[in-house]
Amino acid sequence: MVQASLVTQIYRVTRVFLHTLIGLIIASVFLPFLSKNTKLALIKWWCGGLLRAFHIKVVTFGELPPASTKSVMFVANHISWSDIHALNSKIALRFIAKSEIRSWPVFGYLVEKANTLFIDRSKRQEAGKIVDITAASLISGDNLCFFPEGTTTDGQQVLPFKGSVLQAAIAANSRIWPVAIRYVNIDGSINTNMAYAGETSLIDSMHLVVKQKNATVELHFLNPIDSTGKDRRHLTQAAYDAIVTKLA
Repeated sequence: MVQASLVTQIYRVTRVFLHTLIGLIIASVFLPFLSKNTKLALIKWWCGGLLRAFHIKVVTFGELPPASTKSVMFVANHISWSDIHALNSKIALRFIAKSEIRSWPVFGYLVEKANTLFIDRSKRQEAGKIVDITAASLISGDNLCFFPEGTTTDGQQVLPFKGSVLQAAIAANSRIWPVAIRYVNIDGSINTNMAYAGETSLIDSMHLVVKQKNATVELHFLNPIDSTGKDRRHLTQAAYDAIVTKLA
């Protein structure tokens, strides 16, 4: 890994701190009183600003969702905490996330204030309730994002998808829009130092990102999949195959 200078690292940490402080003020003081569209625009702006503070470049491929996109469930492989910000910087999304994220220092609070749908995978008896809530969100016009691997990887593989939540897309007659995420080095190889996986703590992961001279995340927007007439297993496999094929 090519490292940034110490001065650059300190500058980035300062920018991240200030931008996070701005986010806390917005989330605590302003978001509760703003319209839905204004909230989404602010969240999109803040996520893009955080990536710039960390010096993470976002490169997109494929057809970007138009601003008028509604009631779509985006499905992506999961590598890092920055996945959420990268996607949100391009299209305002409501994320479906595991409940443990609430415990993240500072960022857990911000994620919760961003209207995230939290799910507890350990409570199987709540699976039906989760699907109902997710379907209602889609029907109301929200664009959702779900990471069906259920965990993160170092970016060198894609784990099998857990597709129970995709039942909500069927119930809402929504499209599934697969997105393949890849972090790359300047030579095009996989940048595993961007991964927030295994025993790496959130703080350690952020430190690794700050230290990098150049950090790039690729977002490959693939062809949307119509859920009409399809079952959950078919949708899950179709999304998985599309992402794996793109990253191969």
